[in-house]
Amino acid sequence: VGQRVYAIGNPFGLVGGPTVTSGVISAVNRTIESQRGLLENLVQTDAAINPGNSGGPLVDLEGNVVAINTAIVPFAQGIGFAIPINSAKKCTSEIVADGIAERPWLGIVGLSLTEEISSYYDLPVEEGVLVTKVSGDSPAEHAGIIAGDIILRLDGAVIHRIEDLLKEIHKRKIGEKVRIGVFRRGREQFFDVTLRQAP
Repeated sequence: VGQRVYAIGNPFGLVGGPTVTSGVISAVNRTIESQRGLLENLVQTDAAINPGNSGGPLVDLEGNVVAINTAIVPFAQGIGFAIPINSAKKCTSEIVADGIAERPWLGIVGLSLTEEISSYYDLPVEEGVLVTKVSGDSPAEHAGIIAGDIILRLDGAVIHRIEDLLKEIHKRKIGEKVRIGVFRRGREQFFDVTLRQAP
């Protein structure tokens, strides 16, 4: 976070070739909802990303591609998102090998608990992932996970932050069943979730 980056692309298809905008990495591990579903584990930047920049590289001062520009938030100034390069490489390798990139999907939007968030909401736990939204017809919804649940573990792996949850999910295969432990109404409860292909 704070690293200087440059977004390269051809916004609006303007004549004259690519353009470059600069900014910094504002945050990592963001999750946003797009028209095609949830986009997870994103890099947030304030470098201008406009229609036409999507798919272009986000590079650092040494010219290394750190992410692939992917999304903007309508009507929000200075907020753009990009897919981390390691995620993009994994995806392209799968497409080359199998013709499709398979990504297991849980179907929640969540945020990492901090001491401040726990104190503000008077929560009895200070680590985990607070579920803020559950996508309709998602594996999480079918299993019974609801907004307000705090995810504490997945198949025995302790979940401290959203990064831990994403890492554990990405280790799994589509169709695999996982057991998720959540804190709800003063106690830990467990739900068996069958992961599906991300929409």
